Amino acid sequence: RTTSGWWTCFNETTKKLMERAVIIGSGNLAEALARAVAKSGLKLVQIFARNAARGQQVAALAGTQWTADPARLAEADIYLIAVSDRAVAEAAASLPIPAGAVVAHTAGSVPLEALPGQPVRRAVFYPLQTFTKGRKVDFSQIPVFLETDDEALRPELEAFARRLSRTVIWADSACRAKAHLAAVFACNFVNHMYAVAERIAGSAGLPFDVLKPLIAQTAAKALDAASPADVQTGPAVRNDTGTRARHCALLDDDLQLKNIYSIISNSIWETSKKI
Repeated sequence: RTTSGWWTCFNETTKKLMERAVIIGSGNLAEALARAVAKSGLKLVQIFARNAARGQQVAALAGTQWTADPARLAEADIYLIAVSDRAVAEAAASLPIPAGAVVAHTAGSVPLEALPGQPVRRAVFYPLQTFTKGRKVDFSQIPVFLETDDEALRPELEAFARRLSRTVIWADSACRAKAHLAAVFACNFVNHMYAVAERIAGSAGLPFDVLKPLIAQTAAKALDAASPADVQTGPAVRNDTGTRARHCALLDDDLQLKNIYSIISNSIWETSKKI
């Protein structure tokens, strides 16, 4: 009786595991997610994408099928919507997702409520990372933020996420929005500064390569430190007004960039005084 009871409990648990996934979208995140799902041992049953060429390409990379026809949308346990933020609600509402299935969007700044509720179960599956077409990533190292308003879904969703990532974090939409904002500063803004630095170096006839060792060391220090603020260097943290004035003079022909330089320098100085 004890063995039978254990087996019944085990079967009831395993029945709740989500195994079959459909990815909706064919962009950079969809590609990385498709590769990760296919590699994880989960079953990627289909890529649904309007862009035929790109959809077929992503499907081929993950060894699965592709369709753009809503009538041919495959049955799955979970439908991962990996489209642009502004297209999330439309994608979820326009597809015949089976009742009882999970539909989860992957956007950092889109609230859970953008998805329709019953008869589907809605969730958020947000991987905090930058993705580039053709560039492989180790998905197991990417933090994944989860949210759902269905308490019964939480263990299933977490079990699914842990098949893909070692770091799974439950976060409501407000928390996730701040994580997304932090990512914009840490990734998008930083990369833009690289592009600005390339342009300035180029004006002196220097290639971007001369800055790469500096970039690598700066990132390494930030990763090793307890806080990036602890390893801040440069004229702003020293309040070196002479150097700052000379830099600003070099930017007289670009008032927008000169303003950015001043704002960031002032922010660094104000932050450093509090440490």
